[in-house]
Amino acid sequence: MRSSQSNQHAVRPGWRRLVRLSAALIALGLALPWSASQAVAASYYPITGSGSTWSQNALDQWRANVAKNYAMTINYSGIGSTSGRRDFIDGTVDFAISEIPFQAKPEDGSAPEKPTHDYAYMPIVAGGTSFMYNLKIGGKRVTNLRLSGDTVAKIFTGAITKWNDAAIQADNPGLAMPAKTIVPVIRSDGSGTSAQFTLWMSKQYPSIWKTGMTSQFPSFGNSKAQKGSDGVAGYVSQNYGEGAITYVEYSYAKKAGFPVVKLLNKSGYYVEPTASSVAVALMQAKINTDKSSDNYLTQILDGVYNATDKRAYPLSSYSYAIVPTEVAGIFNTNKGNTLAAFMRYVLCEGQQQAGTLGYSPLPMNLVMAGSDQIKLIPGSGGKGVDTGKCNNPTFKAGDSPSKNQLALTAPYPADCDKKGPTQCTIGTGGASASTPTSGQSGNPSANPTTGAGTGTGTGTGTGTGSSGGDVPTYDENGNLVSGGSGDGAVSKPFTLPDQGMGASQGLMLGAALFLVAAVIVPPLVGQWLKTGGQGV
Repeated sequence: MRSSQSNQHAVRPGWRRLVRLSAALIALGLALPWSASQAVAASYYPITGSGSTWSQNALDQWRANVAKNYAMTINYSGIGSTSGRRDFIDGTVDFAISEIPFQAKPEDGSAPEKPTHDYAYMPIVAGGTSFMYNLKIGGKRVTNLRLSGDTVAKIFTGAITKWNDAAIQADNPGLAMPAKTIVPVIRSDGSGTSAQFTLWMSKQYPSIWKTGMTSQFPSFGNSKAQKGSDGVAGYVSQNYGEGAITYVEYSYAKKAGFPVVKLLNKSGYYVEPTASSVAVALMQAKINTDKSSDNYLTQILDGVYNATDKRAYPLSSYSYAIVPTEVAGIFNTNKGNTLAAFMRYVLCEGQQQAGTLGYSPLPMNLVMAGSDQIKLIPGSGGKGVDTGKCNNPTFKAGDSPSKNQLALTAPYPADCDKKGPTQCTIGTGGASASTPTSGQSGNPSANPTTGAGTGTGTGTGTGTGSSGGDVPTYDENGNLVSGGSGDGAVSKPFTLPDQGMGASQGLMLGAALFLVAAVIVPPLVGQWLKTGGQGV
């Protein structure tokens, strides 16, 4: 009897510890899902921005990515760069996106754009302003159209009005150009895209374009005005848009599965605005590195326009985030924490998707410069980007800031893309827009019989990603809707610093702890009942 009582007393402390541990596990398991999700919700405050439509496709994808993976809410309205800059001045947004800096003398006669609180320009993505068009020959869509810069300028000033104009025919010896009226589609709103396009024309073709750089594109002849990048691209892509041409960031044409013009560069080659051709051209960009300048980190593009590399796309540029460097308006340090984390993601993991979305990723020197601006955002904790751990496709650990991996591996144009009597039979309009049509050999350098109406380079316009897979798209809640099947389709997860456990991880850990407790508790309770409650 003493032996039995002795054993019973020896076991009781173990029971007590196990029961208490089980109770703690159950409590923790029940609490974790709630506390983790609350922690994430408290870590990032929603922020709001407005401005550029030129870079909106990239921005929308990045916003969806961080919403899905980090419970981060980034609201953005693509209302045009001009309106975005004005919203920033008014203090009604936390950040703005623009292709050009604040204007001391706006061309519409409005008040000078002078923010009342401090700010910084931060490059976020590069790309090519393209010329998306809708043209058919003999009922087949043309996808290999070539144009020189002066011809483009004449089209958008009304000096060239027919597709069979001698200048256009000279650029396209392999096509029997139709006697169809050209419809230039321009922006109706204040636009950074218009500013970039008109700056290029004013620098390169001043005798044709005499208006100078302007965000408000003037109407000439038969032009049609539409609001936003999606507006001009949408007009061209419709059936009634046949014969139309517009200027728009390449991403919009790629998304619509429509072709863009191969633009003549200074080396005499007609080049498309691919990620690599833009990267090559922007190696010649000069960046304002004077930290005391109001335009610090803005671009000087004369070298880009005149780049002599065969691979360079001449109408290439950057887009900027305008970020606050002091608390003002609706902006505070809690929002600054979110904005800084989002911009770290943009400079690193976000750049992985730039190419598949129709843009070109930022090189290392701009990532480093952008990192310095992130440190100035109130609430950032002075943290920028570690380039040694930044998963950006243009550089790798140990590279010098002047090296661009994308530019180093950029392909050279085919011989048939050189100005002369031959013309490539393939072009843009979706990744598979190289399907040979009747009368074509499928050889990129083959020249179809002039005047035969063949060689239009028609394609399926599927718009698949350049990495071999579809561009992933997400809904407003960050859920994958379609795509994501290619090598570069979805960026690798990016660990945002010092934000604790995510909601999904908390739920999983809580469920595991609850399951462990559920396995342990029943045997203990049974033993407790057998001993009449004496074992606790």
